[in-house]
Amino acid sequence: MGEKLTKADVKKIEEEIEHRKLVLRPELIQAVKEARAQGDLSENFEYYAAKREKNRNESRIGYLERMLKFATIIEDRTAADEVGLNKMVEVYFVDEDESERYKVVTSIRSETTEGRISIESPLGKALLGHKVGDRVQVSLPQGGYEVEIRSIAEDHSDDAISSF
Repeated sequence: MGEKLTKADVKKIEEEIEHRKLVLRPELIQAVKEARAQGDLSENFEYYAAKREKNRNESRIGYLERMLKFATIIEDRTAADEVGLNKMVEVYFVDEDESERYKVVTSIRSETTEGRISIESPLGKALLGHKVGDRVQVSLPQGGYEVEIRSIAEDHSDDAISSF
């Protein structure tokens, strides 16, 4: 694992673990008990569904706890006019003659379909520390492409942690 997390990421993960342990776990255990009480388990769909949900919750708790155990805590040390964590960046793709806006986040908050890219992604790595007007080469195994940074703005909206 070895995820790079901010202090805010750690807090959010700890809150999710606490919620899953103190709220969801008792509810799911009760659902399994109630489904088991309905009788014949060989054809009891409710029992298997409740058991599956309980196991998913336990898996998620374990996953998040392991993530915290092996995480590296990072801070954004970029200047206000540089691309860094929690910055909204407008990027012009030179070869495609089109612009896109992305928020630069840690990998556990990334969701490209929602415009959030990870600092670990090729584009995220290439953009870090650059300023408006900079042309940046994004390296990929099969070549790469060039982008130009059009704008940078702070964005401290609360993004969800990606599920697995």
